[in-house]
Amino acid sequence: MIRFANSVPGRTIIVLMIAIGVLHVASLWTYQASLQAEITSNNDERLAERLVSIMRTVMRVPAAERELTAHALAGGPFDIHWSLAEHAVAGGPGVGRLEGMRKRLLDIAPELGGGNLVIGTSATLRDDEHIAMISMQLPDRSWVNVSVVSVRIPPLSGDGTLYSTTLMAGGLLLVAVLLLGWLTRPLKVVADAARQFSTGVEVVKVAESGPTEVKQLAAAFNEMQVRIKKLIDDRSQTLAAISHDLKSPLTRLRFRIEDVPSPETRSEIEADIGEMEAMIEGALAFLKGDRSDEALRSVDLASLVEAIATDFDDMGKPVRFAAPRAVVIQGRKLSLKRALTNVIENAIKYGGRADISVSADGLNAQVLVTDQGPGIDDKDKEAVFAPFHRLELSRNKETGGVGLGLTVARSIVRAHGGDVVLSDRAGGGLSVLVTLPAA
Repeated sequence: MIRFANSVPGRTIIVLMIAIGVLHVASLWTYQASLQAEITSNNDERLAERLVSIMRTVMRVPAAERELTAHALAGGPFDIHWSLAEHAVAGGPGVGRLEGMRKRLLDIAPELGGGNLVIGTSATLRDDEHIAMISMQLPDRSWVNVSVVSVRIPPLSGDGTLYSTTLMAGGLLLVAVLLLGWLTRPLKVVADAARQFSTGVEVVKVAESGPTEVKQLAAAFNEMQVRIKKLIDDRSQTLAAISHDLKSPLTRLRFRIEDVPSPETRSEIEADIGEMEAMIEGALAFLKGDRSDEALRSVDLASLVEAIATDFDDMGKPVRFAAPRAVVIQGRKLSLKRALTNVIENAIKYGGRADISVSADGLNAQVLVTDQGPGIDDKDKEAVFAPFHRLELSRNKETGGVGLGLTVARSIVRAHGGDVVLSDRAGGGLSVLVTLPAA
């Protein structure tokens, strides 16, 4: 779920859903407000017309019949009476809602102006905001009193709003998923090609099709692959030449030191030549990295680490190994063996012994190598991965090393899509965690 939310489709869909919700609620509120205003305006106009009609009907009959006529016209929300005095008291709760109706009454019947119209509440029911009293004075100074029960317009149904929002969001979500899947598919193709090229030796051609931007991306990616491949090929040829040109003089020196009469001098020269050969081998291994002709294949990481541990044990090196029956990954067996050997050898060399464990959590396979040595300061935990970087403890002939073991190891592991991380071991010492993607 978190990975989906961090993807381009996930983030786009989340933004769309939030935007749809906010805009839909705002549009519904605006619609309901405008609908309420329109209904209120129409109601005021119809109410004003009916009140004027009632007033003029009562006005046209003899005084003795006006009360009966008023009762006959009453009904629904109207209770109508004729009297010699007004029943309405100006003001009161809820009267502000009748202001629009007052204006329409005066527009239809201008004779109600000048104090002939009183809109308020009943003298006997002043606290009831749902009942309004309207008194209209006739030409003979008598009054028609109309009691009106306020009818509120019900709000829009919440269920209808929910169904409408859900239907809109669902439809847009379906369209967004299809559209984003179509738009991001070329990006996934480029990502897969980049991953395949980073672990292979051949150019992975990406089809230059689709929208203009995708075509430009695919063309640039293909061109980049060709240039990188050429650089790698040139580097391989250069490394081969350097290896031959450097090793040949060293081999001749080994033959010539046999003519050196002093055993001590001969031994020192042999040590220097050995150190130079080690430096050359380490430098070539680092420069070569994980680019080789070895193909990717399924590798049982547990068996590979067990074989390395057995080799060290046969040499009398203190190692302890624990792993499940099988942990399968995709990788280059020889390259991984070189990387893991460097890590384990460092633990033995600088920590006295190596405790090795292999585990898997479904997404990644992990090799944990711990020792009981002096450890490494936090400020040096990243520096030791720099080429030819050596700590003071390693600057002696007994431990040797040219500062490329961990550099080569991380380079190989990262080429497989993993990483090498250093941390302090509980109780003292160093922990080296090698993480690789599971098959």
